[in-house]
Amino acid sequence: MKAGTRRWIAAGILAMAWLAGPTDALAQSAPSSSASGPAAVGVHFHDQTALRKEVSENRYTAGFVTGPPYSTEFAMVQDIATVLASGQETGPHGEVALRVLPMVGTGGVRNILDLLTLAGADMAIAPVVLVNRLRDAKTFGDIRHKLVYITLLHTEEFHLLVRPEIKSLADLAGKTVSLGEEDSAEDVLGREAFDALGVKINAVNLGLDAALDQLQHGQISAVLLLSGKPIKPLLALNARLDDIHFLPIPFSQALQRDFLPSKLEHADYPNIIADGQRIETVAIQSALFAYNWPPHSPRYDLLENFTTSFFSRFSEFLGPDHPAKWHEVNLAARLEGWERFRPAGRWLSLQSMGADAGRNGNAGAANPPGNPSEQKEQLFREFLKWRERQQGK
Repeated sequence: MKAGTRRWIAAGILAMAWLAGPTDALAQSAPSSSASGPAAVGVHFHDQTALRKEVSENRYTAGFVTGPPYSTEFAMVQDIATVLASGQETGPHGEVALRVLPMVGTGGVRNILDLLTLAGADMAIAPVVLVNRLRDAKTFGDIRHKLVYITLLHTEEFHLLVRPEIKSLADLAGKTVSLGEEDSAEDVLGREAFDALGVKINAVNLGLDAALDQLQHGQISAVLLLSGKPIKPLLALNARLDDIHFLPIPFSQALQRDFLPSKLEHADYPNIIADGQRIETVAIQSALFAYNWPPHSPRYDLLENFTTSFFSRFSEFLGPDHPAKWHEVNLAARLEGWERFRPAGRWLSLQSMGADAGRNGNAGAANPPGNPSEQKEQLFREFLKWRERQQGK
């Protein structure tokens, strides 16, 4: 059995449910924050303060809750799973020390609920504004110490597709608009955006295929989607044939508290947006959250393995065959009001130390000579040695 597998054979499985209260002392602490936004998120779950988290017995598979199958977020998690599956040492039966399992979610509140309760869920992509509200409103109890973040990710844009007779937001007053699945990010934030803009719609919750079909047949007037551009199914949509088009969403003062300005362009959707045309819209910031497993438990160690692998191989996601949204990700960016997963912070600190040494003309072992790939591998090997010393204390 090779070293990469032996390192991840644990002495046992942590058999316990983690509740808010005394057991939270095992978790990392996170500072409180007074994020802006409504105190409630409009979710409809029962027994919200008695959430229990069981422990998966699969020591080598990290569960990753993401958006619906059509979303860019789901494509990015599949990308992570594919890249990290390559180049690993394997055991005698082909087993690997790290496997990433994408788990279909709605991209919204349900993602966080799944992360807090499902045994196989270790990470989730979710909008920062929604997670902040769940924390502040204590919708699922006190989650400040149950979640940490690994990194900020990319922005997710609102896509408002409308019928040809809809020329402005005012035209949607009283009309039927699909806001995706119930309690999805577009459902919760879409209702809020329309309310803030003073447009009273008849909201329905439809899956993407049903929504596009009903839009084309005139059964509904609009479809609102929230995902990183471009959304792959929309690239194949022959919208010009039916004169279906994107409607601008202005970045008005009513939306500035929680949303960011963005745009959709011809390069994003050449079959929908004319060359030179620009559609104003709004967006939200997403982040990669993780369940705050007790330090050095088997699940914590698995997340540490994921983090070091993901960070050290991040440059591989920036190639032309990968989703363009990877280019928006800054691994070192901070998420105010939340604590970063400690191994992620240590990895970034090591990278910073190496960069500082190079700038001071004293690179030493932290910034070895050679090409950038060799430097990154050397930094990663040193990080592993440092981690082993820390665990031995």
